[in-house]
Amino acid sequence: MSSVITTPLTEFLSQPNIESSPAWEFLNGCAIQKPMPTLFHSRLQRNLVNYINRYTDEFEAVQELRCLVPPYSPVPDISIIAIARLPDQDGPFDGTPDWLIEIRSPDQSTLDLQKKILHCLSNGTQLAWLIDPTRQQIWVWQGDDLPLVCSGLDRLPTLGNLPELTVNSVMAMTQRQSGIEAV
Repeated sequence: MSSVITTPLTEFLSQPNIESSPAWEFLNGCAIQKPMPTLFHSRLQRNLVNYINRYTDEFEAVQELRCLVPPYSPVPDISIIAIARLPDQDGPFDGTPDWLIEIRSPDQSTLDLQKKILHCLSNGTQLAWLIDPTRQQIWVWQGDDLPLVCSGLDRLPTLGNLPELTVNSVMAMTQRQSGIEAV
C-alpha cells in the first residue's frame, strides 16, 4: 500500500521548480508534473490560442497559465479569461479561467483531467473543453450541466462570439497549417 504525501498550497507555491517545463500542478494535496506535450498537442494548443485571440477582443487565450484555485493550483493547457479580469502585474492568475481547455495526452488519466475541470467549474469557470485527439472527441461542460461528448461536425460552444467551430475543425488544428479561418 502506497502513501500519499500532502502539503499545503502555500508550501507548494514556494517550491523553486514548479515553473520548470513541463509545469507542476497541485491537485488534491499532491504535486503532479504535467506530461511533456507531443507535436500534435503543441500545434493544437498554439493554433487554438491564435484562433481565439484573433477572433475575440473580449477574452485572451493563454497557454500554460498557473491558476490559483485553493486548494488547487492547476495549469490548464489553455486558459481563456475576460480581458477585464486580467491583472496588470505578472504572476499566477488568482482565480479560475472563464473557459479552460485541456488536451488529453495518451498517458493522462481522463478521470484526473475531469476532476481538475470540475474543481474549476465549481469555482467560477463557465465553459470547459477536454479534447481527446486519439478518440477525435471533445467533452464539453457548461455551468452545472452534465458534459456533452462531441465529435465530427458537432458545433462547439465558445465564449467571446467566436466564429463557429466543429470538432473536425479543432482536430484539424493538429496539423502545421490548420486552414481554420471561420468554419
